[in-house]
Amino acid sequence: MKKIIFSILGLAMSFSVSAQRLFTNDADPQQKLHYASMAISNLYVDTVDESKLVEDAIRGMLKELDPHSSYTTAKETKAMTEPLQGSFEGIGVQFNMAKDTLLVIQTVSNGPSEKVGILAGDRIVCVDDTTIAGVKMSREEIMRRLRGKKGTKVNLKVLRRGISDMLTFTVTRDKIPVHTIDAVYMIRPEVGYIRISSFGATTYEEFMQAVETLKAQGMKDVIVDLQENGGGYLQSAVQIANEFLQKEDLIVYTEGRTTRRQEFKADGRGKLLDGRVMVLVNEYSASASEILSGAIQDQDRGQIVGRRSFGKGLVQRPIEFPDGSMIRLTVAHYYTPSGRCIQKPYEKGDKEDYEMDIEKRFKHGELYCRDSIHFADSLKFHTLRRKAVVYGGGGIMPDFFVPLDTTQYTMYHRQISAKGVIINTSLKYVDQNRKKLKKEYKTFEEFRDNFELPEEVLQEVFDEAEKAKVKLKDEEERQRSIPMLKIQLKALIARDIWDMSQYYQIINEENHIVRKAVELLGK
Repeated sequence: MKKIIFSILGLAMSFSVSAQRLFTNDADPQQKLHYASMAISNLYVDTVDESKLVEDAIRGMLKELDPHSSYTTAKETKAMTEPLQGSFEGIGVQFNMAKDTLLVIQTVSNGPSEKVGILAGDRIVCVDDTTIAGVKMSREEIMRRLRGKKGTKVNLKVLRRGISDMLTFTVTRDKIPVHTIDAVYMIRPEVGYIRISSFGATTYEEFMQAVETLKAQGMKDVIVDLQENGGGYLQSAVQIANEFLQKEDLIVYTEGRTTRRQEFKADGRGKLLDGRVMVLVNEYSASASEILSGAIQDQDRGQIVGRRSFGKGLVQRPIEFPDGSMIRLTVAHYYTPSGRCIQKPYEKGDKEDYEMDIEKRFKHGELYCRDSIHFADSLKFHTLRRKAVVYGGGGIMPDFFVPLDTTQYTMYHRQISAKGVIINTSLKYVDQNRKKLKKEYKTFEEFRDNFELPEEVLQEVFDEAEKAKVKLKDEEERQRSIPMLKIQLKALIARDIWDMSQYYQIINEENHIVRKAVELLGK
């Protein structure tokens, strides 16, 4: 027993001696951290997961920095970067879950599933002999089973309306493009509309294809919709801004404690140097969205319409580890051409308060009234040509403020939308009437102009809402909910028959920010 005690004491003392040798500098925090890790690994009473210990330490360090420095595991990193990289590997279907069953909404044009004959409206019930229908499998788990390396095969069992037997397909997985532009169309004569959902690796290429398409249709002026666009790659935003600006116009510059100032300027060869420009933003437009809108505003190239943007003016550098995990470390601020940093204030280590900012804006009345927004004089800047006043320190303030209209969507509408009642009703209707709708409406334009939502579909929404235990306050709330319910359902049906662009062509006619931009261009 004594020998055991002495051996333990000896081990501890040897670590103490090692610590003294290790610390060549009493104030060296890195050596201290390394020694603490060694001590826990070798002396702690129970076994420890060293990988998790290191990850927790990294997260702990980053937690004390700004709100945007972060650590992600290999799995989290892949899920985060995949939508921005321009493609993933899978079977090529857009789907939704309808009553625990995977319902194919669209197949990717010329993609793996379309090639073998899978159709919109099909229900995938089995993946490689694993039943995925009616088993409450998570969406993430289903996606994991459908995705896989290019060239690998997956066996699918499919139910198709009107066919009693189960159909079997073998799909060879392939690269599937990820699109970051949701809608491209002529919103009015000579006015094009482009909605960008995020800034990824292919966004600039998609944007230029959109411009070419719209110019062929007579576009002279353009609306660039960045509402809810949370950002992405800085370079993609710079490339798009370049299309609007004159040679040597500054687009953005970045600078940090150890990062030298880097400027991005226009080359003057853009395809959109003429014509009026409207950029739409709201409280969820952030990062790369603010780079693009800030450049357009500061260079007096166009006008910003909507509500104050999110306010993210920090640049993250990805630091990858061999196991696929990653640190995204803030290394610089970015500044708009006038010199303003639009990063909103934050306290280091207080991420919770930072994330409550939008709710604070809501409570303070900023989303309804421009006069509720106050900037300090020290944050005042001027645009570079017209010398109009703009402010830093908290997002891009639009030239034309559009208040949030809380009367447009009733509380009842919000509740049934959150519970999936509206989207599930539209999926069911399209599933039952897809062939009839395609036969009756040969083109989207015919559908847009002539389709009226059947009353029984609207009644089904109310019936399903009751099953979901969402109650109407009174008949007045029911009547106030109906107009937007009809429009939203019509837009969802258009999306499932055609594509996302058609959804926005319908829903945008009720979007107040879009309507304001159209009104301004009409003057």
